[in-house]
Amino acid sequence: MPVSRPIVVWTEIPVTDLKAACDFYSTVFGWTMTIDESGPNPMAVFDGANDTTGGHLYPGTPGQGPTIHFAVPDTVEAAADRVAEAGGKVEGPIIPIPVGRFQYALDLDGNSIGLFQPGSA
Repeated sequence: MPVSRPIVVWTEIPVTDLKAACDFYSTVFGWTMTIDESGPNPMAVFDGANDTTGGHLYPGTPGQGPTIHFAVPDTVEAAADRVAEAGGKVEGPIIPIPVGRFQYALDLDGNSIGLFQPGSA
């Protein structure tokens, strides 16, 4: 698929404990994640990574990168509850924007994630 401008197609989230991070992201987003050690470094690919964008977790130095926003299939409130249940931290209030609403959260390693709920069209 040719593109006319640069677009985000893949993201990598550094974590200190790959298994714990898989459990966290599986709980929050419902992904099925398995650790793949077939390459030079172990990683766990996000379920659905064959869609238009994807990503994976990898052993690295966390907490210093950009915020990655994930669209949630239900509500921001439900996703925030799952973050807390999985050991993460919800940051600040829900923020309404013209295309929906979102809330910041931190994963187990302090990586910033956004929980995005699209508005109704």
